Amino acid sequence: MKKTSRGKKNVRGRLLLLLSLSIFLTSCLSWFLEKPFITVREIRLSPRSLLEMNLVLGIEVQNPNRLDVTVTSFEYTLRLNNEEIGTGRLEKELYVPAASTIQVQAPVAASFKNLGGSLKSILTGSDLPYKVEGTIGIKTVFGSMSFPLSKEGLIHLKM
Repeated sequence: MKKTSRGKKNVRGRLLLLLSLSIFLTSCLSWFLEKPFITVREIRLSPRSLLEMNLVLGIEVQNPNRLDVTVTSFEYTLRLNNEEIGTGRLEKELYVPAASTIQVQAPVAASFKNLGGSLKSILTGSDLPYKVEGTIGIKTVFGSMSFPLSKEGLIHLKM
């Protein structure tokens, strides 16, 4: 009977050690996991009506980590010429292998009234300053994290 009691204590001790180790690894995830980089390659315009349009961002998502990651959420706001144009979010999860880059088409809901001063640049095809801000959630075999994201630059619009 004493051996059975000791065996149960050993099993409980091992389970407690395993649980503690998994919590420790999850809490240390930020030590060795870098946030993905995004690069906006293009912005395409697609008018839906006289008042609304669809914008599609051609984005590259780069995973700088040695681990494969899954982008579980990506919510963003697009600004052109420092004016908020619209918001969007990806509806599906994206698998990004370790140390690689994938292409993503990210929709943005916008209206013509939000374009304001950017409309001239859009119509003439000039380079336009943009800024994409938001949050990106990723999942690895060790756990999940969410990162703030901000990217700005110049983009040539495509109709």
